[in-house]
Amino acid sequence: MTQDEKSNHEYFKVSGDELLSKVKEIIKEGNATRIIIKNEKDETILEFPLTIGAIGVVLAPVFA
Repeated sequence: MTQDEKSNHEYFKVSGDELLSKVKEIIKEGNATRIIIKNEKDETILEFPLTIGAIGVVLAPVFA
């Protein structure tokens, strides 16, 4: 399997109100390895891997 075959990206365009619920949905599905949040100018605002340890550290303040 080549690198291109391994890479699969999905893009979602959501408003600020929908952002948290969409991130929760993606995490619940369990098939994502990284989440990147960008603004309307395609600039990266937040990027984090979805590993067991990183989920608790990164998202605990968000869900509190």
